[in-house]
Amino acid sequence: MKIDRLIVILSILLQKDSVSAPYLAEKCEVSRRTINRDIEDLCKAGIPIVTRQGVNGGISIMENFKIDKTLLTNSDMQAIFAGLKSLDSVSGTNQYRCLMEKFLTDEYETGSDSHILIDLSGWDRSAVSQKIDILKSAMENHTKVTFTYFSPSGESARKAEPYQIIFQWSNWYLWAFCTDRQDYRMFKLSRMTELKCTDEVFQERENGEFKRQDRWNRCDEIKAVVKFDKSAKWRVIDDFGAERLLYDGNGDIVINSVWSDKQSFFYNILSFGDKAEILEPLEYRTGFSAFLEKILEKYHQT
Repeated sequence: MKIDRLIVILSILLQKDSVSAPYLAEKCEVSRRTINRDIEDLCKAGIPIVTRQGVNGGISIMENFKIDKTLLTNSDMQAIFAGLKSLDSVSGTNQYRCLMEKFLTDEYETGSDSHILIDLSGWDRSAVSQKIDILKSAMENHTKVTFTYFSPSGESARKAEPYQIIFQWSNWYLWAFCTDRQDYRMFKLSRMTELKCTDEVFQERENGEFKRQDRWNRCDEIKAVVKFDKSAKWRVIDDFGAERLLYDGNGDIVINSVWSDKQSFFYNILSFGDKAEILEPLEYRTGFSAFLEKILEKYHQT
């Protein structure tokens, strides 16, 4: 698209003192004549661009406009590039890398600063990327989507107005207005199946923008004290953070924390096997014991 090409040209001129028309033509994959027309359009838009003929000539932005050339520093470009590469980790393509390289001049080496690598893909990359593509299309066209959703309360058919795709808590989510519940909801992409765009167009609602939430902000959250064997320290740090660790006289770890609900709490403690013990409150100790007995019953029957 022409607007994309104009942005690329402007970005290059902000980074580089002077470039040739053939250089821009190669970067934008168009003819030199098209570049000349684009330069004229940028001038008409108020960007003071100068063209000089000869050996030391080229295309540049006027000297008195140099203050804006610091709009994007190399560090800024590196941060943007790292973010765009992270999106490629989800799609499994080089789409965003190719886009970014069009903005970069020869002075910037894309691989010169690779200290940070962001991989946002999950174990099933293709499933997530397909859902993201469907949702992006629905959001661009302002059409509703339908899907089957699986939650702790059961399986349900949903119709929603999609607003934003969010990567949070190490997972991908959809922020949408659920027409079945008549309220905004966060849907985890991995729990969505049979996702489809509909032909039903919706008007954007007011106050629909996502606001970051604490992960556990529910009326049924619970608090408990749990002791973990010191051999599971690595896993405890993963789940709770090193700064929250307290120790008893034997070097075992004691955590006083909050869980979203009792079921999630029991599942989390069970995942530690015999390396975890609920200390208090007493109702959760006895409740977890009953929970384990139900599991054992399945094996006693065989």
